[in-house]
Amino acid sequence: MSWSLDLLPLPPCVELGGPPLSGLLWTLLLLFLWYCYRMGSDPPSCRSHAVTLKSGSSLSSLSRSSSDMGRSTPKTVPAIAMETGEEEGADSYLTPVLSHALFPTQAEAGSRKLYTALQEYAKRYSWAGMGRIHKGLRNQAMMNDRFSIQKPHLFHLPDVPSIPFFPRDAHRHDIEVLEASYSIILAEFQAVYQRGIDTKMGWTYQAPKGQAVFPLYNAGVCVASNCRACPYTYRTLLSLRTFISSNSLGAAGFWVLGPGASLGGAYGPTNTRLRCHLGLQTPVHCELVVGGEPQCWSEGHCLLVDDSFLHTISHNGVAEDGPRVIFSVDLWHPNVAAAERQALDYIFAPEQ
Repeated sequence: MSWSLDLLPLPPCVELGGPPLSGLLWTLLLLFLWYCYRMGSDPPSCRSHAVTLKSGSSLSSLSRSSSDMGRSTPKTVPAIAMETGEEEGADSYLTPVLSHALFPTQAEAGSRKLYTALQEYAKRYSWAGMGRIHKGLRNQAMMNDRFSIQKPHLFHLPDVPSIPFFPRDAHRHDIEVLEASYSIILAEFQAVYQRGIDTKMGWTYQAPKGQAVFPLYNAGVCVASNCRACPYTYRTLLSLRTFISSNSLGAAGFWVLGPGASLGGAYGPTNTRLRCHLGLQTPVHCELVVGGEPQCWSEGHCLLVDDSFLHTISHNGVAEDGPRVIFSVDLWHPNVAAAERQALDYIFAPEQ
């Protein structure tokens, strides 16, 4: 089929020593249609690539790409991205980080040791998903210097939303397991308590005076003799889904607080865990205040506490009230990802 310009009602034009003006208009029209077709056929990712580039890096990357046009030398693509000081959104911790980033010079020796352990973990596994841990270790020195109602003294994982007391739904399965085992756990505590609170019997004393702990797990290490004395409680611990049993951030045991004793103004070591308190003996004059919010224990029921908040514990009763006794278990914070849990198990591996 042939096309003719006579089909269009174009006005007559004068000759300009070349093609008529109508031919020039047709040429411009065809160029415009071709441009629209090319723009519509490009993938959206190609069109939006320049928009998504971060400020400060877009111009340099575009200039490098234009200068490298036509070169046949292959270019190595870095496996990990440079970490910047800017916030990159709530999920930025899922992106890789730079493994050889300089560590703050003001950091303490303990923080440097943990950072070295993170580097070893990343070499063995991956830097992917380590963004929050990387950032937390680098910023721990600044965390220790600031005043805050939440200030874990050992390790703070950034961007973890938290509250002083958590609802039961945060760890419903583990809470229901512990509460269902309340009567047997209480019986096993009474058996070891009646033998006497003595270090030779597996007890440890904690300051201030009036506190004693019978640990089943201490800093991620199973206390075998104590677990043998409480076999059902030990098996209950193993049935929990989120019990921290593989690193030094986790512990479990019976915690006794005598009348008149109190613990004031303390911070827990990390915000990556929640402490689950199962009330065994709870006199009426006992109180727990976390982040300015007071709570009381209840026998047979659990409290989920983020003890990285400033907290105080007091037993204001008399000798006739007896001690306050809880079974304390450290559980993973629900906002800590599985990959981060694995890395923290490696970084905070128990010292045998």
